Order: sequence, then structure tokens, then C-alpha cells
Amino acid sequence: MELFEAIRRRHSYRGPMSSEPVSREDLRQIVQAGMQAPSGRNAQTTEFVMIDDVGILAQLHALHPANKAMQQAPAMIACLVDRSPEKTYEGYDFQLEDCAAAVENMLLAITALGYASVWIDGWLRLQNREAVVAQLLRLPAGKKVQVLLPVGRPEEVWPQKERRPFNERAWFNSYRPDAPSCPEGD
Repeated sequence: MELFEAIRRRHSYRGPMSSEPVSREDLRQIVQAGMQAPSGRNAQTTEFVMIDDVGILAQLHALHPANKAMQQAPAMIACLVDRSPEKTYEGYDFQLEDCAAAVENMLLAITALGYASVWIDGWLRLQNREAVVAQLLRLPAGKKVQVLLPVGRPEEVWPQKERRPFNERAWFNSYRPDAPSCPEGD
């Protein structure tokens, strides 16, 4: 699938998934796309655990009863960051930005390969769920799961949600939310 088509088709899919396995080659390709993302100071802080073990998946499925994708995904990818990140530039770390860039690349790769996913982040922060997932994945104490991506073939067609018009969110040369839309090339 061409890049801009994958961008147009990418959406957060929380619906039912096929039980068809996701091949390890596809999982590697998806994670490699994440690894190709930019990272602050090229620190490459995000690490990944690809999950296809039926026993671990069953335990993960049971954790999120409201999300069919989480309940049924035949594979998942956990994106890991440090609990106490190293400051890589002038006292700042960029691991959350690095992780977000990696996740977006992976979501596009997932879409391009005909799979679906949803970015699971906020849910991990509630009710000690991140610690439960970290324990299931045998993470060392210094690592945490920042994002979890269920991956599988969607069983329903979900269109991407409508986006606000370009001229309501983007301008050339200055912020101008009240300006009339400029003609092309202006």
C-alpha cells in the first residue's frame, strides 16, 4: 500500500478481530518500521516486545473487557521506555516523543499490511494495569510499558473519523485561525 493511502486508511480500531495469526515476519516488519522512527539525539530509547504466545495473550485479553481488539488480537506489541530516563539533551529526555514516533510508524505499517490496531496508552495508566502487563512480560524494574498495540485482521470495516478542514488547523507563515482560507499557492 502506498504511504499516503496508509495514512488515509489508518484509524483506531476497537472492533472484533479474526483469530488468524499475525506472522512473526509481519511483526518484525512492523517493529522495524517503529525502529526506523526518528529519536531525540538518536538515543533510540524505545524498545519492543512482540507478543504471540497464546498463554500471555489470554492473560492480556482478560484485562480489557470493553475493547474487542484487546480481547481478540492474535498478537500485540508492547512499546517500552525507561522508568527513569537518561537526560540526553540539556537536561531533557525525549523518550515519550521517541515512543510516539515509533508507534505512529508502526500503526502505518500495520495498516499497510492489512491489519488493524488501536493505540492503548491511557488505559495502562489506570488501576495499576501497566505493572500487571510489565510483570506478564517479565520486564526489569527499570522498564515500563508505555503503549500496547493489539494487532490483527479486522472483522468489521471502520472508516477513519472525519478530520477538521485543513484551513481550520494549518496556515502558512503565522497562526491565523480567523483568516479567510487562502487560495492554493498564496
